[in-house]
Amino acid sequence: MNNGKSLKVAAYGEVLWDVFENEKKIGGAPLNVALRMKTLGCEVVMISCVGNDEDGQAIINQIKGLGLKTDNIVIAEDFPTGLVNVTLNDRGSASYEINYPSAWDKIVLNNSARKTVEEADVLIYGSLVCRDAISRNALEELLQTNVYKVFDVNLRKPHYSFEILNQLMKSANFIKFNDEELLEIASALNSPFESLEENMYFILKQTNAEAMCVTKGKHGALLLWEGKIYENEGYPIKVADTVGAGDSFLAALITSLLNDQKPQMAIDFACAIGALVAEAPGANPDISNSKIESLMLK
Repeated sequence: MNNGKSLKVAAYGEVLWDVFENEKKIGGAPLNVALRMKTLGCEVVMISCVGNDEDGQAIINQIKGLGLKTDNIVIAEDFPTGLVNVTLNDRGSASYEINYPSAWDKIVLNNSARKTVEEADVLIYGSLVCRDAISRNALEELLQTNVYKVFDVNLRKPHYSFEILNQLMKSANFIKFNDEELLEIASALNSPFESLEENMYFILKQTNAEAMCVTKGKHGALLLWEGKIYENEGYPIKVADTVGAGDSFLAALITSLLNDQKPQMAIDFACAIGALVAEAPGANPDISNSKIESLMLK
């Protein structure tokens, strides 16, 4: 799957193991976005940290095998590689127990990471990595760079504060929420509105962002782009688990929009990829063009 020109992408944040009942798989929202953007033809570099342990080496080996550069994944001597215990309910929706502290809480930038972001077209970052001051300070430095910034809101209680979320939103060109996150943040900002659409415009005015999207689970997504809202109402699939579906959706949407795809086509394509990820186990299943095209025709 290739969406056109090869965007240079820097993804900053957590790399970890998602631990399910019977297996573990590499994950972390920024890594999931990065891996999907790689399959879409982007040139992607991950900036993160793993422990000096077997789990850390296994992540680096696997990421290398999937074609991502790992030069900017540093090794922490004093902190373990991140682990997240994932529990799925009977509908495949996930809840998470996120170990702290983990190596990705302690990301320290090297000059290579700084140069990578300076030369990138896009910087992907999330909110979870800001739960620790060390990684948050490193991100704040990168956000000073003149690059297109995509903020993936990822609310995991108790690992966030509205003060920091507000700062992260004000640094972004593009913001991605799910519907619950949008309404929670809008309420914290004293929004007088109830609908998703009204709150999208409301938050846009409160920040410096140019655009945003909101995922609605099986009901698709909304995109606010160049002042207009576009909608996809979702595709019919049987959910295996929801882990990583929103990450692949974001990867597909940003890749399409920054390759000058029409906004409606971009959100339709992104919703199809997100649905196919939810239909398969784990965050990073292989997805063929034929599957995407078949689903979009339904």
